[in-house]
Order: sequence, then structure tokens, then C-alpha cells
Amino acid sequence: MNKYEVIIYWSNDDNSFIAEVPELPGCMADGETYTEAINNAQIIMAEWIETAKSMGRFIHEPKGKLMYA
Repeated sequence: MNKYEVIIYWSNDDNSFIAEVPELPGCMADGETYTEAINNAQIIMAEWIETAKSMGRFIHEPKGKLMYA
């Protein structure tokens, strides 16, 4: 399991939950349920990291919580 922060919100336009990973640019997933969005985000994070490694790109270590409410 990846330890990057995931932000989840409901999108009326997409009629689904959106899960964004701010520390991995462009890394996001969706799902019909909150749980599905999180599960899809875990898959996409692993694929994002694998692709970045294969391209020789630097991957930041997870910083945890980035913002305070």
C-alpha cells in the first residue's frame, strides 16, 4: 500500500468519486463509490510509480498530510 496523501471528492460532472494524489502529478482515479475510488487510486499510484521508475524519473517520498483544514 502506498502512503501518499489521497484527496477524495464527489464530482457532479463525472457522477463519481474522484481520488487525487497531489504528490504524484496527474495521478488520479475515480469510482462509483468512495471505496472503489480508493481502490482504483491504489492501482493507479502503483502504475504511476512503475512508469516513473521505468523512465528514470525522480519519485518523491510520501510526505503525509499536506494541508490543514
